[in-house]
Amino acid sequence: MSRTPRSPTPVRPVVHMLPPDVRRMNTATGVLLGVLTVLMLLLAGAWTARLPLFNLSAVRVDGDTARNSAATLRANVMSKLSGNFFTVDMAQTRAAFEAVPWVRKALVQREFPNRLRVVLQEHQPLARWGADGDPYLVNTFGEVFEVNQGDVDAQNLPLLSGPVGQAALLLQGYQQLSPVFEQLDAVLEALELTGQGSWRAQLDSGAVVNLGHGSLDEIQARTRRFIDTVTQVSSRYGRSLESADLRYSTGYALKLRGVTTVSASDVKDNKVKR
Repeated sequence: MSRTPRSPTPVRPVVHMLPPDVRRMNTATGVLLGVLTVLMLLLAGAWTARLPLFNLSAVRVDGDTARNSAATLRANVMSKLSGNFFTVDMAQTRAAFEAVPWVRKALVQREFPNRLRVVLQEHQPLARWGADGDPYLVNTFGEVFEVNQGDVDAQNLPLLSGPVGQAALLLQGYQQLSPVFEQLDAVLEALELTGQGSWRAQLDSGAVVNLGHGSLDEIQARTRRFIDTVTQVSSRYGRSLESADLRYSTGYALKLRGVTTVSASDVKDNKVKR
């Protein structure tokens, strides 16, 4: 009768634990080597970054350069830049370009190993802002920006004026009302929004139209009703418009050039004198 062989008894490995002080020493040695490696890498990187190869040598300007040539921009901005390819402050560089007149936005990028690329967006003016003689214009985004006085004088643009922060609203109002006044064969030269919220328009003929209070849609509707009837009135008297006041709920007051109005008492006194 055969016997079944027994399985060999597994032998457990003997683990020799290092003393605590030795383990602590090994851990400290590993940490120290890691710190030294990081420091060496940082020093190597700092040394590499200072190589003359990475000194900024050129700035390429793309985008809108109608108002400022690339050469003029570089001349104005390069002196304000500090650092090399790695250390130049990109936010400061962007701000330096955006401080140049007519520049709305600047996108600055690094080009390895020693160049910068700048893409510019210039302001596109649609109106003047403030009072006559102020060096401010309004762009297509309704933003006010400052330029040289000579640049303002060279622009044949309408004048917008109103409270601070309302340039976009005034530009929208101009764009809505200008086509309406064209039906009167008139050009809207100036649009004002007072601090009390009242609108006033001035035409190329010098005529002033008080448009009153309300939303832009209400102002536009009120102006349309005025345009629809004022031509008949002015043609009846053969006179051009001098001023109009639309701040009435049931109509408007009108003044024509060369036509004066008198009160009933003035008419009576005039008859007595005759």
